This record gives sequence, C-alpha cells and structure tokens, in this order.
Amino acid sequence: MSQTRIHTAPSELQNDIERHFAAGADAKLDPDSIRCFKQLRDALERGEIRAAEPDGHGGWHTNEWVKRGILLGFRLGELVDFPGQALSFVDKDTFPARHMTSADRVRIITGGSAIRRGAYVAPGVICAPPMYINTGAYVDEGTLVDSHALVGSCAQIGKRVHISAAAQIGGVLEPIGKAPVVIEDDVMIGGNAGIYEGVVVRSRVVIASGVIINGSTPIYDTVRGQIYRREVPYGAVVIPGSRPMEGAFAEQHHLSIATPVIKKYRDAKTDAATELEEALR
Repeated sequence: MSQTRIHTAPSELQNDIERHFAAGADAKLDPDSIRCFKQLRDALERGEIRAAEPDGHGGWHTNEWVKRGILLGFRLGELVDFPGQALSFVDKDTFPARHMTSADRVRIITGGSAIRRGAYVAPGVICAPPMYINTGAYVDEGTLVDSHALVGSCAQIGKRVHISAAAQIGGVLEPIGKAPVVIEDDVMIGGNAGIYEGVVVRSRVVIASGVIINGSTPIYDTVRGQIYRREVPYGAVVIPGSRPMEGAFAEQHHLSIATPVIKKYRDAKTDAATELEEALR
C-alpha cells in the first residue's frame, strides 16, 4: 500500500497544488492529486491557510494558489448522490457539506443550514436557519450568520460580524486573481444588503438594510466629501441613497440611480443601536 504524502510546510503544499492544477485534466491520472487537494481542504477548515489574508500593511493579499487548489477539487470531483430523509442532493464528491459536532463549538440552529467542506468556521459562530457558507470562506469568532444569508466562496469574515437576514456576501473562484470580499471585525451588515466583487469593508462599519456595493459602485461620503470605490472606510455608517442619472431622457423622466451614502461615522449611539443581543449567545 502506498503511503499518503503529508505536506510539512505550506510552501510544499503550494508547490504541489500548482503542479497538479497545471496538469489540467491529467491531474485525475495522478493519485497524489486527490490526496494533495484533501490536505488543502483540511487546512482550510482548520484556518491554517486562507484564500486571502492581511498583508501586514493594512491591506489584503489574495492567495491565488489556494483558489487554484479549490478549483482543482472541482476538477477532480465526481458527481455523487447525497441522500437525505427529506431532501437529496447531487454534487461533486470533493465538496460535501461539513458534518459539524458540538466539539466544533459552532452553534447551528435547527432548520436547513449548510456549511460546505473547505470553509473555516471558528468557535463561537452562530448560524441561523437557513443559511449557507461556501467553500474557501473564513468566518471568525463570534460572528452571526442570520437566516437566508450567504457567505460566498473564499469570502473573509472577521470577528463579531453580524450578517443579517437575507444579506449576501459574494463569492469568487474565477478569475483566479480576483480578490474575494473582505468583511473586517465588528461590522454590521443589514438585512437584504449585498457586498460583492472584492469589496473590502473595514472594521466597525455599519451597512444599512438594502445597501448594495460591488467593485464599481461609487460610495459618496457626505461627511468627508470623498468618493470611495471597492472599500468602505473604518467606522462608516452607510445607508441607501440616490443620485440623478445623466442624459436627456433620464432628466426628462427624473430618473435616479441607487447610490450608497456615508451618512456619518460610528459613535456611541451607533454602538448601542447595533450591539449584538448577548442573550442569543
């Protein structure tokens, strides 16, 4: 019986992931490829590696090789049945739902939630049904993922974040070099809000219900008189707004377009209004 290869350093794992990914369809012919992918998947679940991480200079660095490894898992996987008592699923066998236990110290309330393999979910996270956390995501301690909320593939979620009901945190696997969404610590994401396309939401931001921000969305700061794209600054309170559309037809019909607006920056009153309910924990 051949011995399973154990990677002793992230650089070794990275090199092997890159090699198997470069092999394309031929990766299926090498038995080491699936073992390599599973070691990557396990390391993601333990939080030892991440699809993106702080760069030490206030920014974020995308680990493209990790995303390649996840895509390798899809390439290697085969469609299989995942039967259940009420619902059944057909998916790649390399990415089943995680089976969580009380030892994980993650609270998953009864009723249709799922966490896919390859996602890190820290102790103290609360998952309200139904919600979904996709592969490659990183969800840190004390975060609440509320009903009908999505944490997309490779999204990075900080500590004590509140992702309210029906909020969507977009995912990204391809193109490989594209940065995932980052939500830093102590952020409040309101209901039906959506954050997409590699936007970075800095610590202590409040995103009001219904705000949609993607990579090209201008965010108008009425406090500082600035316009931001792809980043929401520290402590900003963002609400839905609108601005007039240009052009004769738009002006004739008084059309406007939805625009996120920074109304103010977080203060003691904001903290009191957004404090997570400790009784739930």
